[in-house]
Amino acid sequence: MEGIVEEGLNALEALGVDYGEVRAEHRTEEDVHTRNHEVDSLSRRESRGIGIRVLHNGAWGFAATGDTGKDAIARTAQSALAIARATAAVQRERVALAPEPAHRATFTGPCERDPLAVPLSEKLELLFACAERILAVPGVAMAKGAISSWRVEKFFGNTTGSHIRQTLTSCGAGIEAYAAGAGEFQRRSYPCSFGGNFASAGYEFVTGLDLLGHASRIAEEAVALLSAPVCPTGVFDIILEGSQLALQVHESVGHPTELDRVLGTELSYAGGSFLTLDKRGKFRYGSNLVNIVADATVPTGLGTFGYDDEGVPSQRVDLVKEGLFVGYLTSRETALKVGARRSGGAARASSWARIPLIRMTNINLLPGEGTCDDLIRDTKHGIYFETNKSWSIDDRRVNFQFGTEIAWEIQGGRKARILKNPLYTGITPQFWGSCVAIAGPEEWHMWGVPNCGKGEPGQVMQVGHGTAPAKFARVQVRGAA
Repeated sequence: MEGIVEEGLNALEALGVDYGEVRAEHRTEEDVHTRNHEVDSLSRRESRGIGIRVLHNGAWGFAATGDTGKDAIARTAQSALAIARATAAVQRERVALAPEPAHRATFTGPCERDPLAVPLSEKLELLFACAERILAVPGVAMAKGAISSWRVEKFFGNTTGSHIRQTLTSCGAGIEAYAAGAGEFQRRSYPCSFGGNFASAGYEFVTGLDLLGHASRIAEEAVALLSAPVCPTGVFDIILEGSQLALQVHESVGHPTELDRVLGTELSYAGGSFLTLDKRGKFRYGSNLVNIVADATVPTGLGTFGYDDEGVPSQRVDLVKEGLFVGYLTSRETALKVGARRSGGAARASSWARIPLIRMTNINLLPGEGTCDDLIRDTKHGIYFETNKSWSIDDRRVNFQFGTEIAWEIQGGRKARILKNPLYTGITPQFWGSCVAIAGPEEWHMWGVPNCGKGEPGQVMQVGHGTAPAKFARVQVRGAA
């Protein structure tokens, strides 16, 4: 791939562009899905190509091709320049890039056992064993399982001298139990919903999830939900377990801090943000306990990398500090608009055929003290929510509603009974302002989201969130019929 990138850079030099960058990538993806004791779907996909982005007369142009021959690369560079020239003719504001020195580096993500080399028979054996335990519980109607693996090999070069090679491997897995009866069905998932949990790691991560050890438990809980009372309606103190809190962070902190949404240049997919430029350094986002960072350096985080797709090193950036909103996710193009001297390293593309956009890295709520059991013991009457089932949030990321697969009513400092169809609602700054406790480092965990959507054409990106269970005071709760 290094030779392909050099061909692209040579083509850009011959064209005399103001600035240019070339990304060559080889992507491999595998998905294994089971239903009961049968294979539901299997897929393995590979993609290779090169993307070229140029800056000319203050305007971007981008073109990509899966043909990596010398002539095709030269034509792609010419196309990118032609697009930049056309854009410059109508663009009102010239693009200015935050400075970034040249980097020559290699980065390889953690991987002890290559998940793409693990035999399919081994993966199916694990998922079928989980299905056997799930289906053995009376009342269960269906068991599902999934294991997914990815590898991205990429080489980046630009006209200012950067040459960066990266290899990123990631994988994850999950299981689901479905119970049916009395005209309804209930689902329980492990380790979290929507396919499971994922990390930048090798197959050792899947093994460490201990799917088989949790199969019977989630099946029993799914059956118990059928006869459980509906979650009551009212204002309660609530506790969110880690994976649910990760989605809360994703939707109500991660997306609104993306600076391109704030500036209005990325509105068509899921809207903009309420975090206007005047709020930075002045706006109360949450209680003093709330500290949130964008950290692309966390080991095994799904949003971890060595360099972003503009050649900027991974870094840790404060977003919310002691409840005060202090920073955005930025790119080289947007950093100067908020007075930053350098990009925050959050420009990423989902493939060689897409332009870099501002994307979440690992958006992490920093831990507090104690355990989840401590949070429960300190609650006289409240609701404990676990495992996301549904979510809804407005296009400026202010008003939201989340539903989880299961909840427990807390009475006198202990879990008293299971509740089904629980929902909680809130307004983003009020909700984070009601945070009264966060569990400590021993319960802080990285959660991976492999399917964050943004952009047109759409891009699906891998991001991560580190959280520990947290407690929020006086939140509106209700149960769905």
